[in-house]
Amino acid sequence: MSFSIGNILFQLVIMLLLMIFVTKIATKPVVSIMDKRNKYINSQIDGAERSRQEAETYLKEQKEELEKVRAQSLEVLDQAKNQAQSEAKSVLDAAKERSELMVKEAQEEINREKEQAIASIRDEVADLSVMLASKILEKEINAKDYTKEIDQLMKQVAIQR
Repeated sequence: MSFSIGNILFQLVIMLLLMIFVTKIATKPVVSIMDKRNKYINSQIDGAERSRQEAETYLKEQKEELEKVRAQSLEVLDQAKNQAQSEAKSVLDAAKERSELMVKEAQEEINREKEQAIASIRDEVADLSVMLASKILEKEINAKDYTKEIDQLMKQVAIQR
């Protein structure tokens, strides 16, 4: 085996030319494909990060809305409770006023009937007095008879009541 410098140089030049050729032609498309793949992966990562941030923002907004709805529902419940208490109080007040009015009307009716009874008794006493006076005048009686007449008159009054 013999090595010749010419052969080595020739093979070396060919090898260099082949490397330059492969570098110029083969590596550019591979590097281009690798760059495209790198850009695609980076865009996917950026998109996923944006989606995650949007999801967090949306979740935060939903939590705030939920809190607002809870606060509103508590406010509505408080208003309903207050309104129910107010209506119950007004119903109780109306019932109390009505009962007081009924008591007052009953007292007035009792007083009217009492006055009518007193007037009726006065009329009867007057009639009885006139009747007693007329009987006394009709006949002369002594004190014993007069007491007897008054007792009879009182019995009549008691019977009439």
